[in-house]
Amino acid sequence: MSSIQEAIKKNILILDGAMGTMLQRYNFSEEDFRGERFKDFPHSLKGNNDLLSLTQPQAIKAVHAAYFEAGADIVETNTFSGTTIGMADYYLEEYVYELNYESARIAREVADEFTAKNPDKPRFVAGSIGPTNRTASMSPDVNDPGYRAVTFDDLRIAYKQQVEALMDGGCDLLLVETIFDTLNAKAALFAIEEVKDERNIDIPIMVSGTITDASGRTLSGQTVEAFLVSVSHIPLLSVGFNCALGADLLKPYLQTLSQNTSFNVSAHPNAGLPNAFGEYDETPEQMQAFIKEYLDDNLVNIIGGCCGTTPEHIKLIADIAKEYKPRVSTATM
Repeated sequence: MSSIQEAIKKNILILDGAMGTMLQRYNFSEEDFRGERFKDFPHSLKGNNDLLSLTQPQAIKAVHAAYFEAGADIVETNTFSGTTIGMADYYLEEYVYELNYESARIAREVADEFTAKNPDKPRFVAGSIGPTNRTASMSPDVNDPGYRAVTFDDLRIAYKQQVEALMDGGCDLLLVETIFDTLNAKAALFAIEEVKDERNIDIPIMVSGTITDASGRTLSGQTVEAFLVSVSHIPLLSVGFNCALGADLLKPYLQTLSQNTSFNVSAHPNAGLPNAFGEYDETPEQMQAFIKEYLDDNLVNIIGGCCGTTPEHIKLIADIAKEYKPRVSTATM
């Protein structure tokens, strides 16, 4: 099978769109989230999308298939909150390995089916590693700025378990994404390097930060350049941005990133900004027009969608990306 390092030289690769947006369409009830296995679980489980890999695997499979049908080269596993830290909210810490393993296995199965149908377009699985709901570099208590709700070691241990399960389940690469605190991401990268050393294997890594607003900074205060320096100490398949902003507002930050790194660049922006009801209104056609500007300016090697994006968005992005060559970096970093 072609490796992703080979594929990324030939074409702009298409990442999938939002998993959560697609799962919301099912309107799953508490009983659906529980399934038979967690029928008598003593805590509420509704809203825990990661759990659906165990209780509604056909839905997860269908979402992956829809994105591959739309033209995606890479799908992300359904594991955005798949750490003991993230699952503590639902009292499901003991199921974390299984959640990640099964999510990776499901995505692998669908990817292999699509690759078998068209071997000239190999499909890849990215293990999604989210930021957790705690931050290592800032205090959640305004009255105690020195307090931390989590330590670097807590994060490292949690991420290591997730990474091992994702690799065991068959991921081709790992995606540390939606980074709002780079110290959390560094713990994830440290954990990945540990697992690579212990197993004496290599696995490509994508890193994707989040610019939170017009300040052009991450939530923990880093500029684009500072974020880039913070994660460039290990070889990466790509570095990029996702979430928080739509494709139009994200563009200037991608330009800065692209000008300053020799790594491949990725982007998976939201379908615009959320409306008053928290919904995303940007149409596939509107998003395609903004993404075309990225392509015209030679900004990206990997492009996809985050919150609010659907297979319809990804199809139009894939259609336009076919007409362009992958970004070639002129940066020396």
